[in-house]
Amino acid sequence: MSAQSKQQRHSRRKVHIRKKLRGTPERPRLSVFRSLKHIYVQAIDDLNGRTLASACSLNDAGVATTGEGGKKSVSVAVGKAIAMRLKEQNVERAVFDRNGYLYHGRVKALADGAREAGLQL
Repeated sequence: MSAQSKQQRHSRRKVHIRKKLRGTPERPRLSVFRSLKHIYVQAIDDLNGRTLASACSLNDAGVATTGEGGKKSVSVAVGKAIAMRLKEQNVERAVFDRNGYLYHGRVKALADGAREAGLQL
């Protein structure tokens, strides 16, 4: 038996999680992707195959990419940004898709930021 690589293990976790989650127009799926420098989130309606809103730390105007607190504080700001964009579309609830990442650190900070801004996860 061969050992699986880190990417293969991540891919298996991702598929296992996605089997259970479905986004709807009233309750979209918040899909998180984190790279070494940035964090991205999309609100996806799986029934119609549409992205309702997105936010990232790379080029969003309201999200500061540097400063005190580091990447966790940036993740909180991205969470607040996606929540505000969904509120503009009268979306109050969402399903959180951690995309195979542990619910820890920047992923948890993003979810907490979205909750602080009034989104129900």
